Amino acid sequence: MKKTLPFRVWFYFRNGWSTYFAFIFAAINTLTVTYFLAVENYPFLKEAFPSFLHYVLIISSIGIPLLVGIGYIHFKKSQAYTSEADIVAEVHPLHFRLPPGWHMEVLFPLYLKLSQMMIKWSKDEKLNDEEIQELSEIQKKIDILIKGGYIGQPYKKMDTDYSQFKKS
Repeated sequence: MKKTLPFRVWFYFRNGWSTYFAFIFAAINTLTVTYFLAVENYPFLKEAFPSFLHYVLIISSIGIPLLVGIGYIHFKKSQAYTSEADIVAEVHPLHFRLPPGWHMEVLFPLYLKLSQMMIKWSKDEKLNDEEIQELSEIQKKIDILIKGGYIGQPYKKMDTDYSQFKKS
């Protein structure tokens, strides 16, 4: 965790800046500058927007739906978001490794055990006591999850050194 603290702080700073501060600051700045440098200097614009409040309300009523439409097109109709998602998938370590918690401790052990049981059954073999005990442990974990409990620990409490998984 100590190695990643500066990167975590940088990540939170960038998200806070770009999502909240820069967005709000840019909107206020754009509205203010365009009104006081353009609208006030042209009489025909001053007739359409008699005050700064009128300007903000009219531009917002046009701009917000327009920007929602652009965002929709970005995510649903263009290749832009698909490309972004591809890049994230290529570099995200959990796309090539099991995430901690119920995936690692319940779901995939269950898949493994079920596949082992299917192989045994296809050979007309029975489960031994150890295998039955392992299945019972998985069932207990499933029961904990069903009741809203937690299984495992997040990576921040585990080893986060991914260097062993990088391609050479």
